[in-house]
Amino acid sequence: MSSELEKAKASLFAALRRRIPSGSVIDAMEAVPRELFVPESRRHQSYEDIPLPIGEDQTVSQPHIVAIMTHALDLRPEDRVLEVGAGSGYQAAVLSLLARQVLSVERIPSLAKRAGELLASLGYSNVEVRLAGKALGCPEAAPFDAIAVTAAAPTLPRTLMEQLADGGRMVIPAGSHREQNLIRVERSGNKYSISNLGPCRFVLLMGEGAWNHD
Repeated sequence: MSSELEKAKASLFAALRRRIPSGSVIDAMEAVPRELFVPESRRHQSYEDIPLPIGEDQTVSQPHIVAIMTHALDLRPEDRVLEVGAGSGYQAAVLSLLARQVLSVERIPSLAKRAGELLASLGYSNVEVRLAGKALGCPEAAPFDAIAVTAAAPTLPRTLMEQLADGGRMVIPAGSHREQNLIRVERSGNKYSISNLGPCRFVLLMGEGAWNHD
């Protein structure tokens, strides 16, 4: 890593530690080489607090948002986590350092293949990347202790909420095409408590229970 990139990384994580109250989340993020999860042409921007394009009209989320989402999931070492939208695999790598198992689904075949191969090559052995099926999430592997959704839905998808275990937590952006809020959902029996974590902007979540492809 170049000295400029090392300086940018140190500056970014110093800022995140001031803003996010979970040292374990920031430690996990700092341990993941974000520069390897973005296109080579963008590596000089790896540690700027901005989203970066990864191809196929998709992005890797800005570090601050990754930190907020991961912190809100309140992960425990024994947790099974579902990630909806693998993208480059970056957030799955972060989640894998905080939980027992991560299953990440991705609807775009080229991204799923690339993310799976990269995660395996870097030794993230408790992450599995699957091509997304017709239904949102992965109902056949539910329930999950935590669900991280990295694309925006128009409303809270019932099918994903039902994939939470009792006591499970989900963080998902929801709203319009252009403006969303990051929502935390926690399941208790058949009841769900919902809290708003603030405004955000994500690519759209496509599929049944989300946005249509057309």
